[in-house]
Amino acid sequence: MRREVDAFISHLSKEKGISYNTVAAYRNDLYQLADFVERRGLPRQGSMMWWSQVDQHLFSSYLLSLKEKSYAPATVARKTAAAKSFFGFLVKRGKTDKSPAENLVSAGLKRQPPQTMTPSEVHRLLVQPAKLTTPEGMRDRTMLELLYAGGLRVGELVALNHDDVDTDESCVRCVGRKDKERIVPIPQDLARVLREYKESARLELIDADDEPAMFVNRRGGRLTRQGVWQILKEYARTAGLSSEVTPHTLRHSLATHMLSSGASTRSVQQLLGHANSSMVHTYAQMVGARASVPKDGQTEPRI
Repeated sequence: MRREVDAFISHLSKEKGISYNTVAAYRNDLYQLADFVERRGLPRQGSMMWWSQVDQHLFSSYLLSLKEKSYAPATVARKTAAAKSFFGFLVKRGKTDKSPAENLVSAGLKRQPPQTMTPSEVHRLLVQPAKLTTPEGMRDRTMLELLYAGGLRVGELVALNHDDVDTDESCVRCVGRKDKERIVPIPQDLARVLREYKESARLELIDADDEPAMFVNRRGGRLTRQGVWQILKEYARTAGLSSEVTPHTLRHSLATHMLSSGASTRSVQQLLGHANSSMVHTYAQMVGARASVPKDGQTEPRI
């Protein structure tokens, strides 16, 4: 069964330009689905093996098994989305007649609103690394402030090189999904923090003079996504924040805070690098804004 999964993954990578992390997540999710179906002991049907025999009843059983394992709703939603895309791929190629995932996603898995923090909670978080005088503390303060003020994704943050940060012009060049490049403006006070980090703490942390990474670990190499998550988790615990805080929580929080302060949906969309306006519309609904997201070519009303 994994042969068809691998073909789908190859399709995502080569033809759709999906990011490496999304591809890896889809592969793991679909391998999990394949293992579940294989354990049902269905008889094979030609080269497609069991996929053509997966009906809505069996797929519903799979979703139930995920819930019984206490996966977070967002994780279940992601796994369901992966399955829906995969079965759609099989239908388009005539490998199966009908997708068993159709009409089940909206009925059984309502998308949860993004988790956000209040401005005071963000402040409590950001002051934690500022209490430290070590190079790591300076690095962590710079990273967390940039994640929030710039609305960067964690993948964009760890991919930054030191020459992507222009402290004179107060902007950061980052490469987002599908290798789309955007210039992110940052506040002048954050530009000063970035300059101080580049000229002091970073030089103490890097292992070699030719290391390009902006943010490095204790061994002097590029910091990983997992490393950032762990660092953020520890500061959130120190700040006494009860709910789970992830890098994306800061990104979601920035968007809602901007909209609450009167920013336009278009400016939020451009800053965050969203390909479409649906997510920004969700943010606007969350803050109770009476804003409509315009179609292409229309003038956008201010919030």
